[in-house]
Order: sequence, then structure tokens, then C-alpha cells
Amino acid sequence: MEKDKKKPLFINQPEYPGGPKALTKFIYDNLKYPAAAVEAGVEGMVTVDYDIDHEGKVTAARVLQGIGHGCDEEACRVVKLLKFDVPKNRGVRVLFHKKARIQFKMPKQKATTPVQTQMQVNYTVTPSPVIENQEEKRGETYSYTIQF
Repeated sequence: MEKDKKKPLFINQPEYPGGPKALTKFIYDNLKYPAAAVEAGVEGMVTVDYDIDHEGKVTAARVLQGIGHGCDEEACRVVKLLKFDVPKNRGVRVLFHKKARIQFKMPKQKATTPVQTQMQVNYTVTPSPVIENQEEKRGETYSYTIQF
């Protein structure tokens, strides 16, 4: 008869439904790049420390390392939207502390198609008046008149 092994942790950690990939997808789907950061061209990493209560809600979010221009506030806003699955911990209400690193990259500019313009060019040939009593004959010259 074999004994069942105990779980390695006394207190079970909260998990995001779907795992770490779902957590990353949720963060980047809800992240809005601040207008001030776009104008300033700011990119970088924001590290946020947050608390998860016994119900799985994020109760507090603090910026540990920020880049400014509204990115810190946006990272805190998105982290506060998270909802975790918290397993039963022997009837003890535990407050969990976690960290998240959120990368801010400038949004890619969509390639704009050049506007096609049409230009129409008309040539009109007008003969130059002939002057018969010229003392000196000059070489032939050409001139163009362009009208729009």
C-alpha cells in the first residue's frame, strides 16, 4: 500500500484561467498605448507589483519601475482588470503578491498606399513670327510654354 504524496506547497497559489499565455494575451488585448507616449516616442518595460485577495481580485497595483508619459497608469489599469482562480487554502484568507512586466512598444504604422494622381500634359506648337530684315541670323531656338 502506497502513501499519497503531499503537495509541495502548504498554500496554493492563484492561477489565471487559461495559464500564462492567456494572461499575456489578456494584458496586451486590453492595453491602450497612451497618446502622450506616442507623441514623445516612449518605449520600454513597466514592472507592476500587485496584490490578489482571497476572491481572486486584484486589490492594489503599484509601479516598481516605470517609463512615464502615461504608460505607468495604463499598466496599473490593465493589471487591476485581472481576475484569478484562487484554490481553497484550508479556510485561510490569504493575500498574494505578484509582479508583472509589461512591454510598451510603439504601434506599427500601417503602410499607406500612395494616392494616384493623374497629370495631363498638352503641347501646342506655335510658329514664331518671321522677321525678314534681320542683320544677324541667329541659330534656331526652341521654347516651351506650360499652362495648367
